[in-house]
Amino acid sequence: MHLSNSPPPLRRQRGFLNPNIAKFIGLSIVGLAIAGALLVVYALIFINPRLPSLDLITDYRPKVPLRIWSEDKVLLGEFGEEKRSLVKLDDIPADMKNAVLAIEDYRFYQHGGIDYIGIARALVTDVLRGSASQGASTITMQVARNVFLTKEKTFSRKLYEVLLANKIESALTKDQILEVYMNQIYLGQRAFGFAAAARTYFGKDLKDVDLAEAAMLAGLPKAPSAYNPIVNPKRAHIRQQYILQRMLDVGFITQAQYDKAAKEEVKVRAPGSQYTVHAEYVNEMVRQMVYAQYKEDTYTQGFNVYTTVNAADQQAAYLAVRKGVMDYDRRHGYRGPEETVPLPTNAEDRAAAIDDVMDDHPDNDDILAAVVVAASPKQVDAVLRSGDKVTIKGEALRFVANALSEKAKKEIRIQPGALIRVMQDAKQNWQIVQLPQVESALVSVVPQDGAIRALVGGFDFTQNNFNHVTQAWRQPGSTFKPFIYSAALEKGFAPASIVNDAPVSYPAGPGQPNWEPRDDEPPAGPMTVRTALQKSVNLVAIRTLDNIGVPFAKDFITGTYGFDPDKVPPYLPMALGAGQTNPLQLSAAYAVFANGGYKIQPYLISLITDARGKALSQAAPLVVGNGAPRVVAERNSYMMTNLLKSVAQRGTGARSNSLGRTDLAGKTGTTNDAVDGWFAGYQRTLATVVWMGYDQPKSLGGMEFGAQLALPIWVDYMGKALKGVPQFEQPVPDGIRFIDGEPYYDNFTPENGLVTNVGVTVVDAISNFFGWTPSSAPSGPAPATQAAPSAPGTQTPARPTQNENARRFNDNTYQSP
Repeated sequence: MHLSNSPPPLRRQRGFLNPNIAKFIGLSIVGLAIAGALLVVYALIFINPRLPSLDLITDYRPKVPLRIWSEDKVLLGEFGEEKRSLVKLDDIPADMKNAVLAIEDYRFYQHGGIDYIGIARALVTDVLRGSASQGASTITMQVARNVFLTKEKTFSRKLYEVLLANKIESALTKDQILEVYMNQIYLGQRAFGFAAAARTYFGKDLKDVDLAEAAMLAGLPKAPSAYNPIVNPKRAHIRQQYILQRMLDVGFITQAQYDKAAKEEVKVRAPGSQYTVHAEYVNEMVRQMVYAQYKEDTYTQGFNVYTTVNAADQQAAYLAVRKGVMDYDRRHGYRGPEETVPLPTNAEDRAAAIDDVMDDHPDNDDILAAVVVAASPKQVDAVLRSGDKVTIKGEALRFVANALSEKAKKEIRIQPGALIRVMQDAKQNWQIVQLPQVESALVSVVPQDGAIRALVGGFDFTQNNFNHVTQAWRQPGSTFKPFIYSAALEKGFAPASIVNDAPVSYPAGPGQPNWEPRDDEPPAGPMTVRTALQKSVNLVAIRTLDNIGVPFAKDFITGTYGFDPDKVPPYLPMALGAGQTNPLQLSAAYAVFANGGYKIQPYLISLITDARGKALSQAAPLVVGNGAPRVVAERNSYMMTNLLKSVAQRGTGARSNSLGRTDLAGKTGTTNDAVDGWFAGYQRTLATVVWMGYDQPKSLGGMEFGAQLALPIWVDYMGKALKGVPQFEQPVPDGIRFIDGEPYYDNFTPENGLVTNVGVTVVDAISNFFGWTPSSAPSGPAPATQAAPSAPGTQTPARPTQNENARRFNDNTYQSP
C-alpha cells in the first residue's frame, strides 16, 4: 500500500455558493426585509401622521414680489426678497420643459414619483462613504424638499422626502407637480422659478427663450452659484453643452437642433440691468404708496402695480436728463480723478490693486470706472472693470487737457493709477467724463387727466435717491410770471397792454433801504405784455402785480392753479417767483393752461392686482369733460397759451423751434444768482417741467439760464414723446375778440375797460417813440408813484401797498432768466 503525506483531495461543492455564504445572504435578505418592514411600520405610525398638509402646493401661493409695470405692460421693477413670476405650464416653452426633464428627471412621466433603484444606489453610497450624500431625487422629491423640508442631508429628512413625494403624487397630476417645480426652484440672483430666471439672466419673458438659453437655465438647479452665467460664464457654458447632449440622447431634440444650439452665443445681461427702462424714482414712489396701504404684504403677495408711465417716454426722459446734466458738467470743466492709487510693477499685484480700487467706485450705467495705466497729453490708456483696455486720444482729450499737462495740480492730474470715468459717444469712441455733482429732474403729465407719463427724480437713483420731482421745494423763478399775467387778464389786461420797463423803487420798513428790483438788461421803456413775457422782463411783471394787487393775485393763483398758499409770498417779489414749488406741482399748474382751464390731480398708479390678476384697487381720476372742475375761464387759458407760444417761438424758449412745431408753449425760469434753472412747457397732450440745480443751493454759473440748463432737456424729451402726435390748433373760445391780430377779452377792449398802459407818462411815450431809453437818462431809479390806485383803463399805476412785505424781502439783485 502506497502511503502519502498529501491531504486527501477536496470534494467539489454542488451549487454556486458555499452553504455558509448562502446562509449569510439569506439571513441578510431576511434582516433587510424585517428592517424594511419595521421602517415601513415606523413611517406609517410615527412619520406619516406628521407629514405637513399639502395646502402649500395644492393651493400654491409662494412669496411673490411687488412687480411694477408701465401702462404699456413693460416691467419697470420689483421689490421683494424673492424674484418670482408665476407661469402656467402651458405657457412654458416645450424646449424649457424638456431641458429640465432631460437633466433632472427624464422618466418623470413614467415613474410614480420615486426612483427606487436610484434611492438604493444612494443608500449604498452613503454606507460605503460613511456619510450622507444627496442623490436620486426625482422632480417630485425636489418639490417636497424645496417646499416643505430643510436642505440638511440626513436619513430622516430623506425618509420624509420619500413619503411626501408619494403623498404629492397621489394629490396632484404630473403636470401640476411640474408646474410647481418650474415656479418654485431657486436659480440664483434671488430668482425663484424659470420665468424670473429668464428675465434676470436674459432680460426676456420665459416664452421667448430659445433652446440654447433654455439649456443654460436648466443647468442652474443643481448648483445656482456654480453655474450662474453672470458670475461663472465658462462653467455655465460647459453645463449647457452637457444638457444639450443629454436632450439629444433621450430624443428630446434632433441633431440639427443640437448643432444649432450648441454653436449659439448666448447673450447674458449684465448685473443690475435686468430692466429695459430706467424708472428707479417711479418704482420707489410706487413702493412707498403700496406699502402705506398693504404694509409687509407688499413684498410677498405678488401685487402687480400698473402705472401711468409710458415706457418709451420714461426712457426718453431718463436719457434727456442724463445728456443735459452731462452737457452742463462738461461746460464747467474737469475736476480731476476720483482717486489715485500707486500701481505695482508686478502684473499680478497690479491687477489686484486695480480690482481693489474698482470696488469702491461702481459703474454708473454707461459711465464706467476705469484705472489709468498710461497717460500723456496725446493718449490715455485705461483698464475697465471687465479687464478690457480702452484708449482715449485726439479730440476726446480736449476736456481733460489741463489735467494731462505737466503743470497740472496734483489733485486734478491724470496719471497712472488714477480712477477716471469713461463712456462711449454716439460713434462708439471712448471719451473721459466725470460723475456730475449737479442734479436735474423731469416730470411729464397728461393735461386731460393728470396721468404721469414720465418721471425722473434725479441724475441717478443709486447716487442720490432724493426725488427732486416731489421733494425739492425750490423757487420757480420766471416760470411763475405766467400766473401773474393770468390773474392780470381778469383785471383788464391783455397781451397788447403796455407796461413801462423803467426803474422803480418801493419803500421798505423804517431804517431799511428801498427795494429796487432790476433786470440783467438795461430798462427798455414802455413795452407790451407780450414782449415783456417773451423777454421775461422783471420790472414789467412787478408793475403788473402791483397794479392788480398782491392779495387778489395770490388768492387767484393759489385757488386756480393749486399752489400752496403758505409757499406763495404775499408781497411783490412773488412776481419773480420768490415762493416755492416743486416740479410736480408746477406741471399740474401748467396743465391748466394746456387743457383749457380745468384742474387735474397728477397720479401715478392706475391699477393694483393680486398675483392671480384680481383687481384690488383702480384709479378714478377726474378727467376734463368728466368730473374735472373748471377753475378758470377757457378764454383765460386760451390767452395764456397764445402768449406762451410767443415765448416758445420768439422769446427765451425759442430753442423749442428745433422741434418744428407751432403748438408748443412754455416759459423759462432762472432764480437769483442762477441757483435754479427751469423750463415749464406743454403741448395739448403733455405738460412737462424740467429743473436743474444743486442740492445744496449755489450758483449754476454767471452765464447759465433756464434756456441753457433746462430747455435742452425739455426739447430732447418732447421731441421723442411727441413723435407722431399731430399738431393741435386750439379753437378760439367764446369771449375772445381779435383786434389788429391781438386777442382781447370782449369786455376789456381798447374802447371798453382795457388797462391800456401802466406807468407810462407822456415823456416815456415820446422818448420810446424816438428810440430814447432810460439807460441813457441820468442814473438813479424813478420813485414809485404815491398816487391812489387807478381804475382800469387809466394811465396811472396803483400805489404799492406792500411796504412791510417788501422790507421782508429786501433783495436788490433779482435777475431775469
